[in-house]
Amino acid sequence: MKRVPKPRKRLTGFLIEFRLHGYAKEYSKDLILDVARKFRVRGVTKNRAVPHITLYGPSETDDIRRVISQVVAVGQRYTLVPFNIKGFDYFDKEGKVIYLDIAPSPELEQLRWELAQSLSKISTSKSMDTKRRYAFHSTVAFKDIDKKFDKIWSYVKAREEPNINQYLLRITVLLRSRTILCEYDLVLKRLLNRREALSKYLWQETVGKLKGLQGLPQEQ
Repeated sequence: MKRVPKPRKRLTGFLIEFRLHGYAKEYSKDLILDVARKFRVRGVTKNRAVPHITLYGPSETDDIRRVISQVVAVGQRYTLVPFNIKGFDYFDKEGKVIYLDIAPSPELEQLRWELAQSLSKISTSKSMDTKRRYAFHSTVAFKDIDKKFDKIWSYVKAREEPNINQYLLRITVLLRSRTILCEYDLVLKRLLNRREALSKYLWQETVGKLKGLQGLPQEQ
């Protein structure tokens, strides 16, 4: 009797990132749009500029729920995860990428490493995801910049280098379409669905809780 092959499980594309907030978000967004307009490039702004730091992926899995549970499991072990945006740099491998350089804290390095170790067991992974050393960055321009790279790099380097302190507050799980699936809030210790992740009210609650943890006065 001929054996019928089992149907292949459907794979879901996903990405794990942290989205910059506050002054860091506005600084990065202004820089991205400024470079895009001045040099007529649109790699980062093809859809819209969303300043972020990639933590894992892009990847694929046959069990997205398990991915989310691993994000929660790792996130529950962390609350205050600082880092610093300290200047500019670039990658020059297959395609050139100009980015804001991120100086991670030991907490951010460990969080990213724990995510990579757990997620690589249940999803595809890139070589950079499985290495202990990781180049934390927030992209300013890429893809269509190769022929204009020298001019763009000179323009960016002529600016005053940023020195911005920030906290990683939420771990965002995105689908292949870059639609938010959910977020884990480190300070609220809560998994947020898409509607909750986009809620301005809940964001203010997150920021208020952060100020409380820092011992700063909260706005009424």
